[in-house]
Amino acid sequence: MPSSFRVYIDESGDEGFKFLPNEHGSSRWFVLSAVVIRKERDLQLVQLAKDMRILLKKEPKYALHFRHLKHEQRVPFVRRIGESPLRHIHILVHKPSIADPEKFRQEKFSLYRYATRLLLERVSWLCRDYYQATDKGNGLADLIFSNRSAMSYEDLRDYLRRLRALSEVRIHWDSVDPDAVSAVSHDQLAGLQIVDAVATGVFYSVHRSVYGETEDGYLRLLARNIYRNRGTADGYGLKFWCTDAEEKKRVLAVVAN
Repeated sequence: MPSSFRVYIDESGDEGFKFLPNEHGSSRWFVLSAVVIRKERDLQLVQLAKDMRILLKKEPKYALHFRHLKHEQRVPFVRRIGESPLRHIHILVHKPSIADPEKFRQEKFSLYRYATRLLLERVSWLCRDYYQATDKGNGLADLIFSNRSAMSYEDLRDYLRRLRALSEVRIHWDSVDPDAVSAVSHDQLAGLQIVDAVATGVFYSVHRSVYGETEDGYLRLLARNIYRNRGTADGYGLKFWCTDAEEKKRVLAVVAN
């Protein structure tokens, strides 16, 4: 029986901890994001990317990179995503809030893997609830990561297999299978170009420029189809690791409006 969902995963920001004045050095935030769509609707993402290339007057095979677009091009892009039949989920890690950063410095990609755990917990809850409502497919999600050439995805699969034995891990394993993890180049799939826009757009809502400004307009346009549980995005579509309560409150207010 075919899988029920497609999940596209990408990140924005870096995993470093070398913070310099005026927002230089490592990014203060690391954002890991997922776009979740029913498998039978996956071609709608292909059409969305095609429509955007036409609107932006790009070549048919042009790979959309949100950072490479101008602000006036990004706005209609995220507006269309926010109107599409999908859900998106974000893990927002404020790295200066991490009490023991050395834990993540010692092993490469350990912060990425931990954020993946938090992300897949929420992805699995969403897939579980939507599958119970429709009963289409086998309830599982295809997990498609935007390929990071320096990272081993077999190591990531092994990490997820080890999590299965831990009672404190809240992944609903009937929805997520470590063997269903794949990594594909950004330019090969429309879904990865969509999640790139979502991840980067949300990153801009928390990342401060050298002038101390954030851009939360993209998140505002994406807010309609963020994952919520009983109307609540906090802890579901937006999972914060941040000790700055006012900053968290500010971002959640953007989604609530």
